[in-house]
Amino acid sequence: MISIFRGLITTLKTTFRRPVTVQYPSTHLPLTPRYMGFPVLTWDFKIQEPYCTGCLVCARVCPTDVITVSMKDNPKATNQESHRRKIVNDFKLDISNCILCGLCVEFCNFDAIIMSDFHEEGSLTRVEQDLPLVTLLDMGKEMQDKGKFTPPPPKKRPPAKATKEEAPTNVDPEKQEN
Repeated sequence: MISIFRGLITTLKTTFRRPVTVQYPSTHLPLTPRYMGFPVLTWDFKIQEPYCTGCLVCARVCPTDVITVSMKDNPKATNQESHRRKIVNDFKLDISNCILCGLCVEFCNFDAIIMSDFHEEGSLTRVEQDLPLVTLLDMGKEMQDKGKFTPPPPKKRPPAKATKEEAPTNVDPEKQEN
């Protein structure tokens, strides 16, 4: 009989408490500042091209092989508008198998990948889980607008080396004859 009253008292105490749970789809809790969601690609607004050069380091280091990358020659590099000789041609990320480890971000030599705060990218089919380059760049631009990315300092291309056919211009003519 006493156990019934103890249970009733516990029920009455919890009845008047504020609820602990959140009705998720309609109410969102704020994310912690260091939350790591899916990796996204960053955009160089000065040159208007992605930071990614397609070097495949992220694809090689990924433990679950969810990243596929291909590269192409950068047309802006021939015009000296960009210091990147290659840029990414195609980049796909399978978010259904991504374990959010952040290794791709750590090993990227060009600071082209950052961890986003996106976590609600669920869908009903597996095909929609493969995020293409355009989507990853748009998500990255949104992260950059939030101020969660500091662009790396610009790198200057080293001057071109003289070929063997070209004669050095600063050689003394007397030494050249001997």
